[in-house]
Amino acid sequence: MLSDIPKELSKVDKDHLDMEIARAGMIAELDAINLYEQMAALTDNVLLKKVLLDIAREEKTHLGEFQAVLLIKDAQQVKELEEGREEVEEMESS
Repeated sequence: MLSDIPKELSKVDKDHLDMEIARAGMIAELDAINLYEQMAALTDNVLLKKVLLDIAREEKTHLGEFQAVLLIKDAQQVKELEEGREEVEEMESS
């Protein structure tokens, strides 16, 4: 399943444009990761599987790059990610 990335970025408020671009990039990378990993799971061709998983790994790096930009631009996102991590740690320890 591929996401429908917003196509009307020109309508986004200028103050939020970089964050929206970073998020759209993250969506595209997550779609690519899912697609390559799903195709790798389907094939019996060892070489093709290796190539697909290697490309998926590279997409994870790209995802991290977009996330790094987003976290520089969006302090609220930093706070919410931290709160989410803490909630999961609490669940894990209980």
